[in-house]
Amino acid sequence: MNNVFSRLFAAFCLAAIVSIFGFAQDSTTKAPIIFAVMGDTGSGDEAQLAVAQQMVKQRQQKPFDFVIMLGDNIYEKGEAEKIGSHFEEPYKDLLSAGVKFYASLGNHDIIKGLEFQTNYKNFNMGGRRYYNFGKGAKENGESLLEFFALDTNVMDDKQLGWLDESLKASKARWKIAFCHHSIYSSARMHRPYKKLREQLEPLYVKYGVNAVFAGHSHCYERVKPQQGVHYFTEGASGEIKKRTLDRKSPLMAFGEDSVNSFLIVQVTETEMKVEAIAADGRLIDSYTIKH
Repeated sequence: MNNVFSRLFAAFCLAAIVSIFGFAQDSTTKAPIIFAVMGDTGSGDEAQLAVAQQMVKQRQQKPFDFVIMLGDNIYEKGEAEKIGSHFEEPYKDLLSAGVKFYASLGNHDIIKGLEFQTNYKNFNMGGRRYYNFGKGAKENGESLLEFFALDTNVMDDKQLGWLDESLKASKARWKIAFCHHSIYSSARMHRPYKKLREQLEPLYVKYGVNAVFAGHSHCYERVKPQQGVHYFTEGASGEIKKRTLDRKSPLMAFGEDSVNSFLIVQVTETEMKVEAIAADGRLIDSYTIKH
């Protein structure tokens, strides 16, 4: 009887300690970090609104806390006066729910919107063309994910030096870059950015960047891994360019250029699951990266 009582008492004490201090939580059971990805959004039309509404619906099952934006946030020229109709109104439900948006700059944004967009509070750029931030904490206090937002409109030595030092210093388990221009793409809409590839790919490979998200071409594409790096194009969250993908391209693992879409990404210590969701809620693509 005493032994039974002792075991029950020990179990009660352990449960109390876990409840109070959070000890004994198995890292494999921790909830994933969830975020959304959207690109080329700022059209202010029905397609953008349909994607925004679907993001709200999907968040009920996959509660993402933040969104990364892949540029061309405000068409046609990044104008400040369009921020209401082209951003705040379409995403009002997400903004009111406390979802944070982290923007990168597209080629349309910098025509008239460089100063405004980098300083606009809801884009969380902090006045910078390029920046980094962490999400999720590992047991040692380091970030589970670190994001590197790039300005691929002007990839100068200063930005490259910053990226080199920032990637070198990062101790995050997952490193994710996001920007506007894809350095690998099967879309006919834009020419290959070979110079940008020459500048960025060596740093991605050297420092173990896991995934790169870009827009610019108005479609969704998952490229076959290149030197261990996974590339995704998501430029179909507002405007779309139908039949832009070259389906004979040796780069393409999967692509969709007939419907608008966005991404939901779920990350744990051991895997990153990327899902492409159509504006009507259909699952377009699902791919898991193992760590």
